[in-house]
Amino acid sequence: MNRSGFTLIELLIVVVIIGILAAIAIPRFGATKEKAHVATMKSDLRNLATAEESYFYDNNTYYGGVIPAAALAFTPSRDVTITPQGVSNVGWAAVATHAGAPARSCAIFYGAAAPPAPAVNEGEVACN
Repeated sequence: MNRSGFTLIELLIVVVIIGILAAIAIPRFGATKEKAHVATMKSDLRNLATAEESYFYDNNTYYGGVIPAAALAFTPSRDVTITPQGVSNVGWAAVATHAGAPARSCAIFYGAAAPPAPAVNEGEVACN
């Protein structure tokens, strides 16, 4: 009798190879996901800067209330929390966090506001 097909050993070798490839790929996927969360926070802070400047030109002061709000033409991305700090008519600062990357945060400041960590340069988004 002539039988064709795969032996049990051949199938086990294929399963082991797939397992090794998955073990290599999964940690890399996790790092990529965290990079995406950081990019979302950076983008939201840049968009907030634009909205703050627009609000300033209309009201002669920066917005320092809860975000999102009807008064400010800006809504953060899903799972991103933005906290304004040191807001006055001469400057503002904000810190962004993401629910998917709780150990990471990004910050930005303008004008006379005290720079929140990790921001060091005015108008530049910095992340830890």
